[in-house]
Amino acid sequence: MTDRKLISLAADVMANSYSPYSRYKVGAAIECSNGTVFTGCNIENAAFGVTMCAEASAIAGAVSAGERNFKRIAIISEGNSYCLPCGTCRQLLHEFAPDLEVLSARADGRYVSYSLSSLLPVPFGKDHMSNL
Repeated sequence: MTDRKLISLAADVMANSYSPYSRYKVGAAIECSNGTVFTGCNIENAAFGVTMCAEASAIAGAVSAGERNFKRIAIISEGNSYCLPCGTCRQLLHEFAPDLEVLSARADGRYVSYSLSSLLPVPFGKDHMSNL
């Protein structure tokens, strides 16, 4: 799958965003190692702590379907800035794919690519719990 196609899938699901409070729509498409793609959008809630980011939504769908090996993720918003995962989503992505490629897109379709490790250089991971 091309970068553009993955970003397009993220843009398509962004239309389903439920973001009445921030009015910041976000869509994500995560590609599994086997080529399967899961999408998600942000889902806000009046109790802000219950809000779900698009990346978390896509991962929840993938994990619920039994997928746990991810290759890359595309994230897009309606804004003029490149859409990057928040710190919580960076940690969530690291749990499953420390070497994940992150395609961060703007509303105009331009995008940049990052390694997850460059966005989260000192993560908390499974290795920290090896003494349990």
